[in-house]
Amino acid sequence: MPLPPQVTDLTSFDLLLSVARLGSIGQAATEHRISQPAASARLRHLERRLGLTLLQRTPRGSALTPTGALIADWARGVVDAADSLAAAVQTLRSSHESRLAVAASQTIAEYLLPAWLVALRARQPELTVTLQAANSTEVAARLLAGNANLGFVEGPDLPPGLDADTVATDQLTVVVAPAHPWARRRRGITPAELAAAPLVSRESGSGTRRALEAALREHDIDALAAPLLELSSTTAIKHAVAAGSGPAVLSSLAVSTELAAGTLTAVPVNGLALHRLLRAAWPAGRQLTGPARDLHAIAARPERS
Repeated sequence: MPLPPQVTDLTSFDLLLSVARLGSIGQAATEHRISQPAASARLRHLERRLGLTLLQRTPRGSALTPTGALIADWARGVVDAADSLAAAVQTLRSSHESRLAVAASQTIAEYLLPAWLVALRARQPELTVTLQAANSTEVAARLLAGNANLGFVEGPDLPPGLDADTVATDQLTVVVAPAHPWARRRRGITPAELAAAPLVSRESGSGTRRALEAALREHDIDALAAPLLELSSTTAIKHAVAAGSGPAVLSSLAVSTELAAGTLTAVPVNGLALHRLLRAAWPAGRQLTGPARDLHAIAARPERS
């Protein structure tokens, strides 16, 4: 049942209590950080709404009428309860804003998020962050289930129910062991050759694999060969490739060290665009607030893209 309109404006009742305690509309106005004319107008409006005279002028200021004193006594408990409610809400909000749950796809979690989180903790040392690294499909599921405040994904598309924007770009690179035949292909390979080769790859829900499949569809190639190996981590894939098991397609962020050291070799793919967008994602229709908003701002800084 809705509250009667006569009692919904608790600010005016709180102002009345201040007049009762301080004995002056002017002092009450100062306490409430409003002008004296505004305070007088608010109290007159309260009197009209209640249909009662609450204040009377005296040589020393303003005093409550007997009716006003009775109303003030009744209002005191309600205003105190409202103050307690506001304090409880603020405590709960502060507790929520001191924790941040992040879900991120493997490449972002391993190679980008650590620096972003260091920057966030520099701003908010008291913040507790939990990070769940998963493939892009699982990240989306965690966001939709309410198990993460903010997510970061690598895949080319998102399920309904999520909003997203781009925070960085990435380039996929075909890598092989230095002894692999492709390592000697100075002119690179064709998209068809890549699609026909059994790859050491991530599982089907990974953003890297989905981005590769989307790029190949641009060349009317609808399917990859059956994987040579399916491994759950980028590190495991790199070790398998370096050991000579077969080629892989990985983020340039993930293989820069190995390419520089010569333990892996990059193979060009002629005519195949292997860049992708890295995106922040969150439940559709919601605004990012608190630490989630701050982390998003750090990730989206121009120098990071």
